[in-house]
Amino acid sequence: MAVATLERICCYPVKSLDPISVDVAALTTGGGLEWDRRYAMVDADGEYVNGKRERRVHRLRSRVTPSEATVTLCERGSDDGRTFHLEDDRETLTAWLTEFFGYEVRLRSDDDGGFPDDTEAAGPTVISQATLERVASWYDGVGALEMQRRLRPNLVVGGVDAFWEDRLYERPGRVVPFSVGDVTLHGVNPCQRCVVPTRDPDTGESTPGFRERFLERRRATLPAWATDAWFDHYFRLMVNTRVPSPSGGVLAVGDEVSVGTSRRDPCA
Repeated sequence: MAVATLERICCYPVKSLDPISVDVAALTTGGGLEWDRRYAMVDADGEYVNGKRERRVHRLRSRVTPSEATVTLCERGSDDGRTFHLEDDRETLTAWLTEFFGYEVRLRSDDDGGFPDDTEAAGPTVISQATLERVASWYDGVGALEMQRRLRPNLVVGGVDAFWEDRLYERPGRVVPFSVGDVTLHGVNPCQRCVVPTRDPDTGESTPGFRERFLERRRATLPAWATDAWFDHYFRLMVNTRVPSPSGGVLAVGDEVSVGTSRRDPCA
C-alpha cells in the first residue's frame, strides 16, 4: 500500500512573488514555515501590493537566497536582474520597486509569523501532487507545475489519490490532527481561492472560463470523505492548517504523513 509522504516544500519568501523549493523547513513561533511570506510588498498606505490588487506583480520575477538574505529581481523576460540585501538595502530596494510599479512600494518584514493569507489558520498549506495533476487536467495547456504556481501551496504530498487533502478538515468547530514526521498539524478548512489562480502566472492574463470550470468540476468531484459544510461556494481547494502549540519543529522532504481522528477545535 502506498504511503503518504511529503514530496515537496515550497516557501514564498516575498508574499505574492516566486517560490523557493527547500528540502527542510523549520516552523516559526507563529506556526508558519521559517521563510514563508516573511516579507510583503506594501504601498504608501500599508496595503498589500499583491496579485489580487496589482496585475503587474505577475511580471516581476524574484529569486531569494536565504543563506545570504538577498533577493534578485527583474522584469519577466529580462536578463537585467538586480540583487538586494533584504535588510541592508531597503532604501535602494524601495526605489527599485517604486520605479517598477509606478508608485511607492516598500517591503515589510515579520520574522515570527510572516504574512499568511489566513491569519486564523496560519500554518503551512497542504495539497497532494495527484490533486495538482487532476485539476490541471481540467484545462487545456495547463500542467501540474503551472497549477502549483497558480495555487501556491507550501506542502505537496505524494503517494495518495487526488483530493486526499480533503480528509484534513471537518465541519466548522472541529479540526483534523495529522503528522508530518515528528510535527503535528491541525487541518482547519479548505482554502478559499481568490482571483490569482484564474490568471496565467507568467503574464497575469485571465484564463477564459477558469473559475466557471473550476466550480463545476470541484462540485462534481468532491470526494465522499469531504464534508460540504465549508462549501458555501466551490472555489475552495488546498487545506489551511494550524500548529496546535507553536514551539518549533522541522519538516523534511520524505517525511511520512499520517492522519488522525477529528476533534473539537481548541481555538473555536
